Amino acid sequence: MFFFENEAGFVQDREDLLHVLKLRFGDIAPGIVDSIYKIDDLDALERLILVAANAPTLTVFLEELEAGNDSFKIVGERFNPIDSIQQGGDSHGQEW
Repeated sequence: MFFFENEAGFVQDREDLLHVLKLRFGDIAPGIVDSIYKIDDLDALERLILVAANAPTLTVFLEELEAGNDSFKIVGERFNPIDSIQQGGDSHGQEW
């Protein structure tokens, strides 16, 4: 893959991740956006897209974002996207 194609992949994955987060949780704090733009691993970005789509709360997503490449499983009730609806929990909040 050429350098510009690789960079285009990073830009697209970052933008996809931010769109999923905004759709799921509303406005995203600038600190979160900055953290996402610092990620330089396509596999990590792709994993975070899945996390963003399945995490029931922004807090769960942020924990995974902070875990970096050390986290690799997305399983269990922790990643039930309808959990917060069932329990009446907050899917927004948490600022950086």
